[in-house]
Amino acid sequence: MVKRLVIIGAGPGGYVAALRAAQRGAAVTLVERDLIGGTCLNRGCIPTKALLASAEALARARAGEEFGFTVQGEIRPDLSRMRERKERVVSRLRSGVETLLKRAGVEVLQGTGRLLGPTSVEVALSRDQAGQTVRVEADRVIIATGSEPARLPMFDFDHPAILTSTEALDLTEIPASLLVVGAGVIGCEFASFFAELGTQVTMVEMLGQMLPQEDARVAKQFQAVFRKKGIQVLLKTRVESIVEYGEGWVTARLSDGSEVRAERVLVSVGRTPNTKGLGLEAAGVETDSRGYIVVDEYLGTTVPGVYAIGDVNGGLLLAHVASHEGLVAAHNALTDDPGARRMRDLRSTPSCTYASPEVASVGLSEEQAAEAGYEPVVGTYRFAALGKALALGEEVGFVQIVADKKTDQVLGASMMGPHVTDLIHEVAVAIHSRLTVRQLGETIHAHPTLAEAVMEAAHEVHGESVHVAH
Repeated sequence: MVKRLVIIGAGPGGYVAALRAAQRGAAVTLVERDLIGGTCLNRGCIPTKALLASAEALARARAGEEFGFTVQGEIRPDLSRMRERKERVVSRLRSGVETLLKRAGVEVLQGTGRLLGPTSVEVALSRDQAGQTVRVEADRVIIATGSEPARLPMFDFDHPAILTSTEALDLTEIPASLLVVGAGVIGCEFASFFAELGTQVTMVEMLGQMLPQEDARVAKQFQAVFRKKGIQVLLKTRVESIVEYGEGWVTARLSDGSEVRAERVLVSVGRTPNTKGLGLEAAGVETDSRGYIVVDEYLGTTVPGVYAIGDVNGGLLLAHVASHEGLVAAHNALTDDPGARRMRDLRSTPSCTYASPEVASVGLSEEQAAEAGYEPVVGTYRFAALGKALALGEEVGFVQIVADKKTDQVLGASMMGPHVTDLIHEVAVAIHSRLTVRQLGETIHAHPTLAEAVMEAAHEVHGESVHVAH
């Protein structure tokens, strides 16, 4: 018998789950209140990377003398045209996903979904059918409603100077000054982008390092690069209040007693789950103290037959995690054999920051490995010693690999430098496959490539890199 599956939310978790379930022969209804692709495609991952690509092209043009060419006239950024390019990229990708869903036979309902029970979803339709509701019965339900930027009560988000990442993407004029509250991934990416456009950027972070989820050595060197770019970074510092809202600017008082005046303030201090109005209580779906849906390792909620994936379950708030969980939940929702269920496996989940320079990590850092009971050994290789990096003019950064001394198994890696958000996946495969660092190092890497830095770092775990003076 064909199983009926309703998925609420069409972001990178929901639409992936819908396509996989349709492949497996299910009758799938996908409910989305806004745009197909969710935050990632429309207001997050993709648009920010499109803007960062524009900033990278701008930096390359300004470096023409170093690369042996001359650009005539003034090189000036045009934020409106960058935004137009960003929208073209997003529209093309969204159209592609919509086509995939249509060809897979997935029924898409534009509207807001609400659980009436474990097997029933009410959809308040929007757009052409606004004001109407439909009730969809299902054998299984997957909740994939994602999250939205956290809005701290001390900031007046009705004032045009106060921005979340969503509003920052829609700016058409380059601000002369920007205060970034929070030096996590989102804050660092926007700081990198606007600094390249000529904005004077000040970053405030209440913790003791930038990119708090990353290795301390990476964070320290990353901060040094930002400071060379003219970005002021204030650690162990908080915004206490906005003391004045002007016309086109605000003044913020910091915890050290100083004040910062800026044309715009970007508040990037985390995200909150989209669980309001979902009917969770009525259906018996449990949430934690922060509002995230409680799930087990099979992505099941406290109600049998109801699953929750991606940001809404409060795990790793990453698009690729949502997609992985979408595949797992779709599989589990369609199987009747408890022994055939899949568990989510996040051991090899990469974390990526697409600033300039890029930062990426996977698995355990040296400190985390020691805390977990391993005896970690580390191998490091600098891009300044790598032929391809020098040829590209990208010598800042390094690759660091962590292994277990007893078993030689690859435990993790941290990287900073050119294209490390792509290079990190080689180590992710090694962790997922439980490879040893010697196996990783003995794999032949093409020359000259940036990936050679991974091989050299793997050799250096044993002190055997021939391109490091010992």
